[in-house]
Amino acid sequence: MDTILPILAGAIFATGIYMLLRQSLILTIIGIILISNSVNLALFSLGRISTENPPLIAAGSVMPEAPFANPLPQALILTAIVIGFGLLAFALALAYRSYKELGTVNQDELLEDPEDTSSAIVTHTENNENRDS
Repeated sequence: MDTILPILAGAIFATGIYMLLRQSLILTIIGIILISNSVNLALFSLGRISTENPPLIAAGSVMPEAPFANPLPQALILTAIVIGFGLLAFALALAYRSYKELGTVNQDELLEDPEDTSSAIVTHTENNENRDS
């Protein structure tokens, strides 16, 4: 179990990177979520998963009973899950709004500006310079 989780986290991370490199904005969002989940899984595996006692202090004691689970990775992962959910909600709202405004989720088409005439001006200027030479 100790070797399977890091390998699985690495495979999910690699899949997330692959998804980030795609043209679609939706696939990019899925890639970010996969990377976030793989980091959560890596943190969870670094916390040494065990079936020991929960870290609860009994009444009248100062310390929990001897073999207890480490609560820090669990708290970090819970916080990361909440932040990841907020990121997912924002990214999906942004993708939906950009699709409604521009009519596409293709990232190359999102970068194009149909009203941009700077390339035409550069071409016209280059033609005039070539003509003057």
